[in-house]
Amino acid sequence: MFKEEKDKGFSKVETIIGPSVKVEGDFFGQGDIIVQGVVLGNLKTKGHLEVGAEARITADVEAGSANIAGEISGNLTINENLDLSSTAKIKGDIMVNVLSVEKGAQINGKISMDKNAAEKNKALNPKADSEKMN
Repeated sequence: MFKEEKDKGFSKVETIIGPSVKVEGDFFGQGDIIVQGVVLGNLKTKGHLEVGAEARITADVEAGSANIAGEISGNLTINENLDLSSTAKIKGDIMVNVLSVEKGAQINGKISMDKNAAEKNKALNPKADSEKMN
């Protein structure tokens, strides 16, 4: 199920956070992001997010689509497809359009599936968007 996605590659990879890298703070991008290290803060991209099996993210995450194999502690808002591999561990709420979960993946939180995930998240948290502007 996930092998096909990985074989396609990424057309717009802008950022790779390697296994020895730790990023602290808010991280925003337009293209695809690959995380193999540690991210603390907020992570947002309009593109695709790939989280490796050894990656650790403590952040609220927003992405166009995502493949998760590592650990995320924080809420996820994914506009399109979210694929969780067998090694994925999510501690937080998930708002997504389409969800695929491999046997063995762990989710500790609420899952909301909606075609307009991003718009609903903004409506629920208008303060978060205004704080980002300041």
